[in-house]
Amino acid sequence: MSDSYTGDVRVGGPADVRELPGLTIRKLAVSEMANNAYLLIDTGTGPGTGQALLIDAAADPEALLGMIDAADVRTVVTTHGHWDHHRALPEVLRATGAENVAHAADAADLPTPVTRPVEHGDTVPVGDHELEVVHLRGHTPGSIALVWRGPEGAGTHVFTGDSLFPGGVGNTQSDAARFTSLIDDVEARLFGVLPDDTWVYPGHGADTTLGTERPHLAEWRDRGW
Repeated sequence: MSDSYTGDVRVGGPADVRELPGLTIRKLAVSEMANNAYLLIDTGTGPGTGQALLIDAAADPEALLGMIDAADVRTVVTTHGHWDHHRALPEVLRATGAENVAHAADAADLPTPVTRPVEHGDTVPVGDHELEVVHLRGHTPGSIALVWRGPEGAGTHVFTGDSLFPGGVGNTQSDAARFTSLIDDVEARLFGVLPDDTWVYPGHGADTTLGTERPHLAEWRDRGW
């Protein structure tokens, strides 16, 4: 893995770049909400080389298109329907001609029609790689994470939107039922199946790993947020 990648980005600053076997990840912070957008590019040797996928066209289309540069973006995935995660979506889709992907339960909240609604367990291609869709119910009805299980030496990586951050799960507006749903899904569908060295890329702020957060699951559940 790239030794220089930290995942620490700031609005107005450059993307941080992670070079993994077969896949490059670019992370950029945009907007007054400091949203993270992620560009995944297939850098392997197969027929999908150069094809790319963007996660959350949150804001500032010029900055996002600058990060995309010459990458062949085939897909834009929106992790959930909250307004701050898709304000640049129409412009990015127009510029790239990409497929518009989101969970069916949040599709109506996006500013442009979803061309491929997804459900839990579906896969989304990025070149010759696949991302697994993990439905995490609670932050919104259709919040999803995307899991990439890389080849040997690449590790496991999960893009969690606003469902999991360093220090806790996403905001559920003090709704006990929504919180229980979200933490149950996060615990069963992420912590329950992925290894501790899984790298977590959230929708805002710094990265973390599942191993760093795992000891605090009971604490999160007890505090209720």
